[in-house]
Amino acid sequence: MAKITAVSPLAPASFPDLPVIAGVRLGTAEAGVRYKGRTDVMLAVLDPGTAVAGVFTRSATRSAPVLDCQAKLGGDSSTGAAILVNSGNSNAFTGQRGQMSVKDLTEAAAKTVGIPASRVFTASTGVIGEPLPHEKIIAKLDELNGALTAEAIKGAAKAIMTTDTFPKGAGRQIEIDGKTVSISGIAKGSGMIAPDMATMLVYIFTDAAHDQAALQALLAAECDRTFNCITVDSDTSTSDSLMLCATGASGVDATGNAAFGEALHEVMLDLAHQVVKDGEGATKFVEIRVTGAASAKDAKVHGMAIANSPLVKTAIAGEDPNWGRVVMAIGKSGAAADRDALSIWFGDILVAEKGWVSPSYVEADAAAHMKQQELLIRVDLGLGDGAATVWTCDLTHGYIDINADYRS
Repeated sequence: MAKITAVSPLAPASFPDLPVIAGVRLGTAEAGVRYKGRTDVMLAVLDPGTAVAGVFTRSATRSAPVLDCQAKLGGDSSTGAAILVNSGNSNAFTGQRGQMSVKDLTEAAAKTVGIPASRVFTASTGVIGEPLPHEKIIAKLDELNGALTAEAIKGAAKAIMTTDTFPKGAGRQIEIDGKTVSISGIAKGSGMIAPDMATMLVYIFTDAAHDQAALQALLAAECDRTFNCITVDSDTSTSDSLMLCATGASGVDATGNAAFGEALHEVMLDLAHQVVKDGEGATKFVEIRVTGAASAKDAKVHGMAIANSPLVKTAIAGEDPNWGRVVMAIGKSGAAADRDALSIWFGDILVAEKGWVSPSYVEADAAAHMKQQELLIRVDLGLGDGAATVWTCDLTHGYIDINADYRS
């Protein structure tokens, strides 16, 4: 794996002070799955009654842990649950060996924490195609179990990192019926980010009570508004997993509560943005706002075409207001567009309109906008009411440096 020498320039100043979630205990350990001297395993144990929802990659080559988790959703919550995650090896494209690794891990973890294996969810992230040395993780289960504490969420965020340069966390607290409800989440992700249901690894915990089926529907809907609207490099991982666990410890049933849904959205969007800001080699965070499309679906297609274009992303890295590359990306997207109805802005600067450069356009103004760390590209198709917003980062030589020797 490439040597990560510096924290992303877009990283937050510090890891946030997240609310402690009653009903969740976490522990970490150094198992040496791939590297020595770093925490690389995380265990979360959830109290009986916890509802678990999840969304996962739609990759046709998804990993054995993903397939196992998908099969287990919606099970009996009365016994509690556990989540076991390792970094360094994705246990993907490992055939029957990978399935046996999952079976051995879930059974060993179940025995350690005293719950059925059907309620143990695993995830693995890292190199694809190499057998997972699961016996190293099993050897650490007693240590993990003994280290469990409600205050270990920052350590858990660090343990699941691969090429990430900083741990990612977000949280919110709201009042429902006069009682406080808390949400805390962590994520890992830096490269191979082009979600098609979840992206990277994300674990969100709340002390609210929530119907499982409704929680699953809420998570899927919010995923489409957050993680499914980001991209770093257009590559969808084999291991993407996003899980939401509601312990019910607050005594507040948040099923159908609008304030809870909005707080969850804020946590998920915060984490999604942090993933983009930690994009491999990233120096710019870019919001692409598309309006006037023939439909919302078309708007997102256009937004992602712009966000994933290597030419657009390298122009951003070079601080070049090359609006012609935006025009190119719109034209190739496959969604409806009309050259002569198209308008483009960099920030508040009108760059192009009516199929031509705007008469008011001054390149120096746009160039000044491109020097900022956080950028806005706006596009109006002039065709209808469809709108979408997506987020991406620039493409620098740092991305090549990291990925050219990822396995070394």
